[in-house]
Amino acid sequence: MLCGIDEAGRGPIAGDLVMAGCILNSHIEGLNDSKKLTEKKREALYELIVKDSTYHVVKISPQAIDADGISLCIKRGLEEIIENLECEEYLFDGNSNFGVVGLPTMIKADGKVAEVSAASILAKVTHDRDILIEAKKYPEYQFEKHKGYGTALHVEMIKKHGYCDIHRRSYKLKALQATLF
Repeated sequence: MLCGIDEAGRGPIAGDLVMAGCILNSHIEGLNDSKKLTEKKREALYELIVKDSTYHVVKISPQAIDADGISLCIKRGLEEIIENLECEEYLFDGNSNFGVVGLPTMIKADGKVAEVSAASILAKVTHDRDILIEAKKYPEYQFEKHKGYGTALHVEMIKKHGYCDIHRRSYKLKALQATLF
């Protein structure tokens, strides 16, 4: 048995970092790296994964990321997943285990290993659903268009409105350095 682990939302300047661990109970057709799937396909696969797997999702707030740094937050997320999902083997997508001793990693595992693909989908769909909820609370930022990433539109909205509660203030963008208070 294998527990695949992946994250979504490491790069955005707003919203939670979402990490997921997943143990599949049976084969699910069509799994792949969540970034290579359409939103419609991700949503359909998400429902299948939730119904036929054991999983754990961790959400790490922008405030925790600002206070402790992204690397320590990822380490804590990995540890929480391992504590909550007992398994023979674990595999984390990427090239770093963030100091979690004995945790194997694989670059592009989210496109090669079904359990990691499933974790990728769980994390991405959770992240995107959450950011759409925030878009309703903060319509002036148009989060539904950029999902919290530092796009030109998002930077312009920050310049116009300042930061809101879901922004990661520790993420420094050159485009904002001279303009923010």
